[in-house]
Amino acid sequence: MTLVRYEPWRLVNRLHQQLDHVFGDTFGSPEATGNSDWLPAVDIHEEAERFVVRADVPGVDPKDIDVTADNGVLTVRGERKTEKRENGKGYERIERSVGTFVRRFTLPETANTDQIKAKQTNGVLEITIPKQPQ
Repeated sequence: MTLVRYEPWRLVNRLHQQLDHVFGDTFGSPEATGNSDWLPAVDIHEEAERFVVRADVPGVDPKDIDVTADNGVLTVRGERKTEKRENGKGYERIERSVGTFVRRFTLPETANTDQIKAKQTNGVLEITIPKQPQ
């Protein structure tokens, strides 16, 4: 028995991606810029002393990730590079996205952007942003 994945919007999504590539814009999408090939899933939560941002970036080398904060905006950029492999024969299906990504988040005024820390563990990038003392 063969399982076939049903994706009714696949053609529309592909057209949208091609239009984004041609026009260099994501038609107003706040999460991305025209240079993004894929977007990592992100969780954000607030704790008493800090804000925490967690992004799923499996397969992305930590040296290929850049985290910056400028004018109250946190920017996370990175790139998942293509794995080199030789497949001389047989069937191959590739579903994992490769290329660059950019995510931007507006930081609250209480964020201390001078003390931002980031670490990556098991494919999850965790960014901690301490709060300023009140």
